[in-house]
Amino acid sequence: MATTIALGEDLEIPFVGSLSEFRQWALSEDFPERGRIDYLPGRIEVDMTPEDYYTHGTLKVEVIGVLRDVVKAGDLGDLQSDRTRVSSPDAELSVEPDLVFIAHETFESGRATLVPKATGEADRYVEVVGSPNLVVEIVSDHSVTKDTERLPAAYWKAGAAEYWLMDARGEELFFRINRRGVAGFEPAPGDADGFQHSAVLSQWFRLARRRDRRGGWAFDLERKSQTDQRDR
Repeated sequence: MATTIALGEDLEIPFVGSLSEFRQWALSEDFPERGRIDYLPGRIEVDMTPEDYYTHGTLKVEVIGVLRDVVKAGDLGDLQSDRTRVSSPDAELSVEPDLVFIAHETFESGRATLVPKATGEADRYVEVVGSPNLVVEIVSDHSVTKDTERLPAAYWKAGAAEYWLMDARGEELFFRINRRGVAGFEPAPGDADGFQHSAVLSQWFRLARRRDRRGGWAFDLERKSQTDQRDR
């Protein structure tokens, strides 16, 4: 007899004993269409709470816009957000990051592959398997320990080159670019103006926050190129 875990009337999680079983469920029609459900080593993490309007949604849109321009201008690869599932058998990981970037070279080398939709339709894919180049997570009230402890360790084991962490909930805005180190992620180099270096994108970034005309939060992910940095 199959066992399921019911979290309210809208969500039932079947008993899964491995990453492969979770991935099968995640790509099936039975998988919930809302919320974020991730598989980390030894646990399934569920967050069905809505995103905070300013500290998550508004910030994420700003980051998407800036990184999209960088990636598109350089024809660097694929930038995806939200419901893009990224899995790594090496890390026992299957997650839907806030943002993920995978370079053309990563796909071409086979370090990341796309999983086709079950229907076999041309150019229809439902999952990325392998090592992302850059992952962005924005901290929410229910993801603090996950984003600051469990996910960094898992993304490092999955082979990610950079892990960007942002937290806009408090009085002070937090933004850190972490680069891959020998045994985990380490803070990327920064300059006197607060810009941090992304080796993956060959750019320097700084996150700022201000009030808009209605008094709501607005965010600016400022950037400068390697050439701009050398000319200073």
